Amino acid sequence: MDTFTFFFFVALLIFPSLALPQRPVIVRPNDPKKILCQLPILKQFLCPISGSTGTNRPTVLGTARGTVDSSGAYRFPVKYASAPRWGPSSLVTAWDLPNGSANVSALPLACPQPGVDPSAYSEDCLSMVIYVPPGLASNSAAPTLVWIHGGSFIIGSATGPGLDGSKLAIATNSIVAVVQYRLGTLGFMAPSGQTNLAVKDLVNSLQFLKNVVPAFGGSASKITLAGQSSGANMIRAILAVPSASSLFRSAILQSDPMNFGFLSTTTHNTLLSNYIGQLGCSASNSACLNALSLSTILSTEMTLFNNAYDLDPAAGRNQPIRPVMDGSFITTPLDSTAAFPSVNKPILVTSVSHEAGFAIYGSFTDPLPEEAFPPICDATFGSERTSTVVNSPNYTPIPSVDGSIDARSQLQVVGTDYLWKCSGWTFARTWVQNGGTAYVGQFVVGATYPGNEAVSYCTQPGVVCHQDDIQIVFGTAASPTSAQSALTTEIQKRYKAFLANNNPNVAGVATWTPATPTDVHPILLGGSGEATVGACVPSFWGSSVQYDYQIYNQ
Repeated sequence: MDTFTFFFFVALLIFPSLALPQRPVIVRPNDPKKILCQLPILKQFLCPISGSTGTNRPTVLGTARGTVDSSGAYRFPVKYASAPRWGPSSLVTAWDLPNGSANVSALPLACPQPGVDPSAYSEDCLSMVIYVPPGLASNSAAPTLVWIHGGSFIIGSATGPGLDGSKLAIATNSIVAVVQYRLGTLGFMAPSGQTNLAVKDLVNSLQFLKNVVPAFGGSASKITLAGQSSGANMIRAILAVPSASSLFRSAILQSDPMNFGFLSTTTHNTLLSNYIGQLGCSASNSACLNALSLSTILSTEMTLFNNAYDLDPAAGRNQPIRPVMDGSFITTPLDSTAAFPSVNKPILVTSVSHEAGFAIYGSFTDPLPEEAFPPICDATFGSERTSTVVNSPNYTPIPSVDGSIDARSQLQVVGTDYLWKCSGWTFARTWVQNGGTAYVGQFVVGATYPGNEAVSYCTQPGVVCHQDDIQIVFGTAASPTSAQSALTTEIQKRYKAFLANNNPNVAGVATWTPATPTDVHPILLGGSGEATVGACVPSFWGSSVQYDYQIYNQ
């Protein structure tokens, strides 16, 4: 039950180019405002956009060129930063299409990752795709949603299945930016010892958006981060970066596996030392490091990924390459292992009803007898935690319709609780205790994410596996059922309200009660009422049974 790696596919879609010429600005010497308009630092604040068309937008970095997609939104692919191999990224100084392309319809290549044809990725991958709803006036001060993709920190891209932001932008009347960042060891294991390069990439992406969204009708002060799985984990890392706080005002964390926590510097250095040894280059030999092929880097990365738990159990088996609590950039673990900081940003924290379904039923393809439950738990939790879990009334055997017992059903509930659901609720309660606002939800309707159909359990009626919330949020489910369409409409209404007002409540849908330090009020998204609490009480997970970060990072 300890392995889940979800592979995203890069979609390279071709759309028609509709770039139009820019109309020049005429400045009269006796018009002080127009003279000031020529200063880039003032232009976005004082001046109307001149020569702007839907697919041709003057920005402080030059003309943004885009295209119209099939949903009617305007789409602008753009490179936001550059970076040398294993070096910090720096913001671009001019508007450029990704990968040196001259085709405004071409989407960015992914960042290097295993399991993908090399022609589909490039190290020059710090790009994003910006979606703008039609009719958004230059003075609209619209909000922006920045989506950070998941993929266990080693795979994924801005062009993954279901991540077309067009319908979401139109439904929420907001700008949607889907962002890429360096993955795997290229983003987290710099031989020099520099940490969190990928997190710093995302901070640069936020600075880029703060600079350019006014040109598209957006407000630089209304930026919300949103992401799923390791993308949500990246958001939690950014929440722990004081220097990034002014770049966004709220966050949406979907299916964040909060149980793991950030890596400690000790664990990170153990993994890094092993990785450098495998590469065969000294940490100071830049010529050797730069000469390494991407195939060598990626194959060595996967060896590290698979062996990390044996090198240091604190790394875990699921996403051992992840953000580091380095104490200088990321200054707090945002968990119970250190004093929690004072916070004030509103957040949404959601999970899905069967988060662990793909991992459990994908790993164990045949039913398991009840006696298999304790030893499988022991392999994950160790004897002390296993004893408490096995004896808990929350994880008693669940008979099937014919009365037989399949331990996979218990394992699925345990996995969902400790990796996602209960650890997310613990985080929400702590967030509220320290001054923030949190809304907690659970998706009970989903749309099977591409790849999840490989596990038949995830296609059963009423089952919502990890990632099955993505296409609901984006409105990209193929041939949606009435229940899926209804939830997409609801969640997009709620996100529109949250982006605009920091509150997901809106007329026509049930009241979403904010969490308190003692009751998170977890609304059922796609159902009615609140989710069953079960073991997600303060006295069980995080107390009687500690999370991994409590075991390893004290």
